[in-house]
Amino acid sequence: MAKVVVYAILAATFIVLVLFAHKKQNRTQSIEGLISRRIGRRLEMPVFDPLVTRIERLSNEKEAGTKTVEAAKEEEDDMFEGYFAQERRLNTTMRIKFLFPLLDAAPRDGFVSLKELQTWMMQQTEDNMGYRTAKELELQDKDKDGVITFEEYLPQFSKQDIEKNEKGHGEAGWWMEQFKNSDFDHNGSLDIEEFNNFLHPEDSRNGDTQRWVLTERMTGMDTNGDGKLEYREFVQNTYEMYKEFAKFETEEDENVPTAQLLFAELDRNKDRFLVANELRPILHYLQPGEMSYAKYYSTFLCHEADEDKDGKLSLEEMLRHEDVFYKAVHHEELDDEDYFDHDEL
Repeated sequence: MAKVVVYAILAATFIVLVLFAHKKQNRTQSIEGLISRRIGRRLEMPVFDPLVTRIERLSNEKEAGTKTVEAAKEEEDDMFEGYFAQERRLNTTMRIKFLFPLLDAAPRDGFVSLKELQTWMMQQTEDNMGYRTAKELELQDKDKDGVITFEEYLPQFSKQDIEKNEKGHGEAGWWMEQFKNSDFDHNGSLDIEEFNNFLHPEDSRNGDTQRWVLTERMTGMDTNGDGKLEYREFVQNTYEMYKEFAKFETEEDENVPTAQLLFAELDRNKDRFLVANELRPILHYLQPGEMSYAKYYSTFLCHEADEDKDGKLSLEEMLRHEDVFYKAVHHEELDDEDYFDHDEL
């Protein structure tokens, strides 16, 4: 897990290419499968139904031996009651009918808007991130004091490595900088909120962490290595990535600002260069984290199920497209032949 931040940074670079190169070719393909094939690893994908998340967690805990057989059986019986057939296959029709009024929250108008779906998906993602962070803290907290020190999480670095403070990618100083960014109270250790910030820097609201992420991201954009982006570098290495995400949000090319207009807007001191701090307004386009990904994935779900293209989902539309909400993301973890069932409309 010590490489989790590095993997996230490397993985996010490919998300734009994968999502949008295939958007028009085959919108019904599993996005998870597309990304996994390109980067060679599984990303944490947004999960629509929290019950599916519970099933995944229980399966992992049983496999890891962290939950007794009796406790797992009791939790299974509790989960399966009401939403599973006798064969213990999840009835997705019943689940969507149950979840629909929870999604249709603001306003309660009998439809699920894109904003409501995004809010829901981002909440599920935030809860899942918090759960994984708590599990990782429990695993790495060697003295069980409820916080993580640098030495506990990255024991491969010696005291001499830390003193050298080398800032190359993956070196002790590189990790220490992000550790200090996440240590909000400067006490030398990370509580669960700070540790969550450390593990998911792309989703951080902390200015120092955002600048760290963008500085790291700029290394692949700053071709002449001067620590800033001139207009040519911005157009060649930055704007296209921004444009693809912006187009996905609006689905209209004309609503996306031109490279010249966006550069001028970001260049606050008008010196005709962009530094990392000036890129913060478009951070979630250049280095999308799990929360940003959940937002974009919501747009994908809405696009797939919105038959009349009115920008919102009726219960009937969601029921007619159950596979979009359940099968596309979970085909590997929960095979539809074994765990999923639906009723005829």
